[in-house]
Amino acid sequence: MRPDLASQTAFALRPAPRPEVQVQYAALCYRLRRGKPQLLLVTSLRARRWIVPKGWPEPGMSPADCAAREAWEEAGVCGTVGHEPIGAFSYTKQGIRRRLPCLALVFALQVDRLDDDYPEVRRRKRRWFRRKTAAAAVRSPDLAQMLRDFDPRGQRR
Repeated sequence: MRPDLASQTAFALRPAPRPEVQVQYAALCYRLRRGKPQLLLVTSLRARRWIVPKGWPEPGMSPADCAAREAWEEAGVCGTVGHEPIGAFSYTKQGIRRRLPCLALVFALQVDRLDDDYPEVRRRKRRWFRRKTAAAAVRSPDLAQMLRDFDPRGQRR
């Protein structure tokens, strides 16, 4: 009878550590045209896919203020951000050496104006979409559902 190979090894195999989920803050930027919402999307830096502006937490800033700052940096958005998240979506951020599981908390931001000069103006495109078209343009199913269902009438300023 052959001895079990596993019992002959001098080491124990352990499960690989699970990556920790990283939190980002995102802005669902909107305006009303003829009483209907339009949503602003920007392109991602690497894949050039349509996304909502989002970024990492900043020390000393509230989540809503972080989302508003990202909207300005990535799309030149100036406006009024809601202080409670309207939803969340998960995605995997492709880093240089590894993939990071992320959760983005989304804050509604009513756009008052778009600046023409902002930090990432040369690195991203921005475009207004109707809800249904915006939902079809993004990759995340959870984000797509949020865009489709978004109703600005329920937002507190």
